[in-house]
Amino acid sequence: MAVDALCSPLGPPACEKDAKALQFIEEMTRNADTVQEKVLGEILGRNAETEYLNLYNLGGATDRDSFKSKIPMVTYEDLQPIIQRIANGDKSPILSSHPISEFLTSSGTSAGERKLMPTIREELDRRQLLYSLLMPVMNLYMPGLDKGKGLYFLFVKSETKTPGGLMARPVLTSYYKSDHFKTRAFDPYNVYTSPNEAILCPDSFQSMYSQMLCGLYEREQVLRLGAIFASGLLRAIRFLQLNWQELAHDIRTGKLNAKISDSDIRRCMARVLRPDHQLADFIESECSKDNWERIITRIWPNTKYLEVIVTGAMAQYIPTLDYYSGGLPKVCTMYASSECYFGLNLNPMSKPSEVSYTIMPNMGYFEFLPHDPHSTSPNTATSDKLVDLVNVEVGKEYELVITTYAGLCRYRVGDILRVTGFHNSAPQFHFVRRKNVLLSIDSDKTDEAELQSAVDNASKLLNEFNTSVVEYTSYADTKTIPGHYVIYWELLVKDSANFPKNDLLEKCCLAMEESMNSVYRQGRVECNSIGPLEIRVVKNGTFEELMDYAISRGASINQYKVPRCVNFTPIMELLDSRVLSSHFSQSLPHWTPERRR
Repeated sequence: MAVDALCSPLGPPACEKDAKALQFIEEMTRNADTVQEKVLGEILGRNAETEYLNLYNLGGATDRDSFKSKIPMVTYEDLQPIIQRIANGDKSPILSSHPISEFLTSSGTSAGERKLMPTIREELDRRQLLYSLLMPVMNLYMPGLDKGKGLYFLFVKSETKTPGGLMARPVLTSYYKSDHFKTRAFDPYNVYTSPNEAILCPDSFQSMYSQMLCGLYEREQVLRLGAIFASGLLRAIRFLQLNWQELAHDIRTGKLNAKISDSDIRRCMARVLRPDHQLADFIESECSKDNWERIITRIWPNTKYLEVIVTGAMAQYIPTLDYYSGGLPKVCTMYASSECYFGLNLNPMSKPSEVSYTIMPNMGYFEFLPHDPHSTSPNTATSDKLVDLVNVEVGKEYELVITTYAGLCRYRVGDILRVTGFHNSAPQFHFVRRKNVLLSIDSDKTDEAELQSAVDNASKLLNEFNTSVVEYTSYADTKTIPGHYVIYWELLVKDSANFPKNDLLEKCCLAMEESMNSVYRQGRVECNSIGPLEIRVVKNGTFEELMDYAISRGASINQYKVPRCVNFTPIMELLDSRVLSSHFSQSLPHWTPERRR
């Protein structure tokens, strides 16, 4: 089997199934341009009679030249009226000749609400195909994973229905609730400690409690720990800190906590629970210690690596993960979004700063818009600047543009990627960041316009005190679990005898949270993945000092703008040294599952 190009010092594929998967990767990446041409032809051919392609007079053409000359590059806002028609029940072939089976809700937002990404049933097969390639690659670098289990903290989130009756839910919720996941074939290299019933429970506390309990019972069998995002794994550790006494009590007595009321979970946990005094003593001994350094390897001593996303905004959690795990390898296996699954990491043991994803050319049709990270000129992006998958250049940055089987055409995903190399003829990319995102703790993404609007709304509460916000900046504080937004305010108080009191500034915190997008508010209310927002009031003149510091480091006084987000340690130290008072939101913002109008 020709798998030499995916070489590893650890030897050949673990089994024949792995060999076939690795051979498939080789075939796709060796012939990346041919595969891309075939994919585009299939997409255009099957969707030739759709309203969208007819709008641009494609006339049934399936070749690249016609596609490039007639189909424009678009954003979500361009497509939103069409998507809304589908959501409202229009079943005509608007974007896709295949029926839209559901909407996948993106973590990105438009006008404060999650974006709706149309998908078709066969996309589940395509996603499952990419999942099937992950362990064959991992097995090259980490042998023996069939000798134990994975403790993965996986969760479903709220789902709603559109006016037309289609389900709208996150892509992973869709996958976990599908037969592809629920009735997956046994694979000794991919066995979880968490039962399906626990993963599929919509109550996050009950789900986490039962998954953690199973992981504790099987602590010796756990070879890898994971969650989708680094922040999710840290939430699990925080959950253990808060609930270890109750978990140990369940293990000691063999009886499930009465707080767990979900009948499916209680039924499946009855098969897991058994009195184990020795394990309960161990949990109590380890978790009652003040020092939680290396707690992961203390509780799960055979853990070989952590599987979490630590690229992009999640890189901020690496030091905390290292503290709790003793520096275990952090593995990022794949690159995907609600719009499309893109590719996988062929060197999963690489350092987080060196993670690169190889785009699999069979997943969709991919183009790349050159991005200049140093440019200050207005956006002049046009379709004629798009570069094909195999023609990108190493070292350059691009914005990803996709065309999918579900009918998205030349759609700007908003991810900025840097080309690091090629595997055969398929490029490998390092994820740089989401475009225009200032703050992110978990799956939330807050841009400058949203932050400005939140500050504007909250500052209205200061009017009666004859006070206004002179300047502000922010940062995502990930030292707390869960992390939270910190907003620095410099106030102009025109009547010093009437300085805003703590309770008013706490209301300002809540007003900012009420102004945030629905993904942020869901993280606060339903998922507990984001902590209460904090406002730190700084001394007058602080932002002038900030400017002086920037100018001392070479910034132009004529072009200086206050950064709306900071993460440079000396700047944060300067800000924190000028803090007069800190205030936190004391209530949860309003959030309910979105009703699609």
